[in-house]
Amino acid sequence: MVFSNEDRILIHQMRIAKGYGAKRMLKEFPNKNWSLAGVKRLLKNITATGSSARKTRPVTKRTPDIIAAVDELIMSQESQPGTHRTLTEIAREIEVSRYTVHQIVHKDLKLKCLKKKRAQELTESNKLARLVRAKQLLRHYPQSKVDFIWFTDEKMFTVATPKNPQNDRLYVPIVTRKKQIPAARLLQTRTTFTKSVMVSVAVSALGATELIFIDPGVKINGAYYRDVLLSQHLLPAIKAVSGEFFVFQQDSAPAHRAYETVEMLRQNTPEFIPPSLWPPNSPDLNPVDYKIWGVLQERVYKTRIRDVAHLKQRLIEEWTKFDQLIIDGSINQWRKRLLACVAADGGHFEQKL
Repeated sequence: MVFSNEDRILIHQMRIAKGYGAKRMLKEFPNKNWSLAGVKRLLKNITATGSSARKTRPVTKRTPDIIAAVDELIMSQESQPGTHRTLTEIAREIEVSRYTVHQIVHKDLKLKCLKKKRAQELTESNKLARLVRAKQLLRHYPQSKVDFIWFTDEKMFTVATPKNPQNDRLYVPIVTRKKQIPAARLLQTRTTFTKSVMVSVAVSALGATELIFIDPGVKINGAYYRDVLLSQHLLPAIKAVSGEFFVFQQDSAPAHRAYETVEMLRQNTPEFIPPSLWPPNSPDLNPVDYKIWGVLQERVYKTRIRDVAHLKQRLIEEWTKFDQLIIDGSINQWRKRLLACVAADGGHFEQKL
């Protein structure tokens, strides 16, 4: 709440002369309509600073020289990638407040901050293969045929919630030393080998399969992929939805490109995208990778996961509620992404979408 100058002086005097706390202040001055939290904050400020005056924002040093220094430091990564400085580092180096640097960046330099994303490292041969195969996929699969493609992928989900340590912060009073903080508050711990489950799924504009859980401890080699994952789960589920015509997609994982696997798919699917046609190192071209897994993961971990059984339960719960519109939207991006890949000569393109 906002206190008038008279209220601030009165509270300050009662604190110094009588030693009143927040509750006693409210009791002594019931007509003031002060809030308990507001009085507590003001008393805390009086104790810390000896003054009841409002805090005033310090005058910023947005001089031409300071602006030029900030401009040079914050844009240094353009010519030397990886040398980017944070606002705090810049403030410390040129001896101004972080607030001043923030104001200069946004108001004077008119810059904005973009978050970096992880991506596959691409060699020149990767780029060439992606370029050639993206063109081939565009020719083979016009928009009218995309609705019949079933996109598949596998993903490992862990009991431990995926964390971005860069966003983990702990705020404490400025006078607190790190060694005074309990380890449980300061450390983000996890087991050495967190338990996990591997899941497979297939999605299309016609629908989606149920989540298929890989047997614990099983390595997905060619035999397991063919005899269990394809024969017992994916292909029967796809045929139940699509009938006699569909296009089966898979990436170029070793189990997927094995000779026996390719031959099995030739004989048991109306049409499939062979490993020789699928672009390498391309999670950015598989709707399950670039959209579905991310949305599912975000929803599953809104609840703290207790163990493997709870993780499976959460995966099933969220997949059961998964909206087909999200799947449709991700598949509708597929040809646009292929075109973007071609425009980027097989290189990274997601930053341009």
